[in-house]
Amino acid sequence: MSPLKWVWVLVASAAATPVHAEPLTFDQAMARAADTAPSLEAAGLRVEAARLASRSAGSLPDPQLAFGIENLPVSGPLAGRFGAAEMNMAGVGLMQDVPSRPARRAEVERARAETGVATARTGTELRAVRLATAEAWLDLHYAQARLAALDAIHATLKPILDTAPSAVARGARPATTVDPAEWTIALADRRSALMAEATGARAALARWTGDPQASPSGEPPRWDIDPALLRAGLVEHSTLEAFAADARLADADLAGAKAGLAPDWRWELVYQHRDPAFGDMVSARVTMSLPIRKRDRQGPQIDARSADAIGARRDLEAARRQLVANLDADLATYQMRRDTWGRARDSLLPLAQRRADLETASYAAGAASLPEVLAAFTHLADVRLDVLDKEALAMSDAVRLNITFGSTGS
Repeated sequence: MSPLKWVWVLVASAAATPVHAEPLTFDQAMARAADTAPSLEAAGLRVEAARLASRSAGSLPDPQLAFGIENLPVSGPLAGRFGAAEMNMAGVGLMQDVPSRPARRAEVERARAETGVATARTGTELRAVRLATAEAWLDLHYAQARLAALDAIHATLKPILDTAPSAVARGARPATTVDPAEWTIALADRRSALMAEATGARAALARWTGDPQASPSGEPPRWDIDPALLRAGLVEHSTLEAFAADARLADADLAGAKAGLAPDWRWELVYQHRDPAFGDMVSARVTMSLPIRKRDRQGPQIDARSADAIGARRDLEAARRQLVANLDADLATYQMRRDTWGRARDSLLPLAQRRADLETASYAAGAASLPEVLAAFTHLADVRLDVLDKEALAMSDAVRLNITFGSTGS
């Protein structure tokens, strides 16, 4: 076996992909990530926790039970003697705090708002998981496509490279026989770099699908880009829903602060046992708070929570504007990348292929040297990889636009 063959065999064997990789289409990878991503499971559990906690919102506090002895003498002739005096009593009482109706209503609203926040954040997390999974799948798909392009070029040149040493015997300059080895090593270096990219993309895909041997299968999704539809969908975007949920939570906190202006209540009922000569007694009492220091206590809290509520709505508007700006910028970038991909695919690639074919034919006819052929195929490799790079960018933009701004994100 020639040295050139050994170089290529060693590189190919070292960079070979796992043979047991399970093929996953784009849709299968997205579905598996939605089912197995730990962050989504955690988000779902937070929603469930908020929902369960909301069941107790607005309910009365637990009542209190009190036991005690009253008016037991500790000095004088009756010291330590229970029942010897008329005022000696052993009592048992029941007490109940009753927060104001506005306070309990605000507590219910806050619990609902917390559930809404958890739900909205789940939607945001789902969109993030879908986007990360899609990008990882696309990265691995195109890394493998680049590897296949390099392998195809090497396979085309292999017959010529195998006959290169005989050129010296035909009178060719010895220096020209170095070029095939250098070209093969350079190609192997590029292949190693692509394998490193593929390994990183596979690790990212495994993070979301849970399958360390997952391998892309099929073609990327050919999603259409409808700018008007994407702009219309921003109204219900999960990011805006999350900010809106935060605003509702701020409103609930403001309502809770305002509820501090309403008095809270407390009732007590006590049964007191005395010596039978004096008779037992029953005591009942109702107390209420007096929120009369509004300027020093309730007022500052209301002002603070009111500022929070206004700030939350400003954040919502800022997020809306940011989404609109991001969408417009991403649409422009997508169109640019789609155009450059089309020009490279439809014009540059056919020209590079034609040049390589002509140089190959000229070499066979003895009208071109091997370095000229290698230069043509190096250019063809560059163009093919460039076309794949441009396609990957355009497809990634299309997927990102639909997932980030469209209904496919949730």
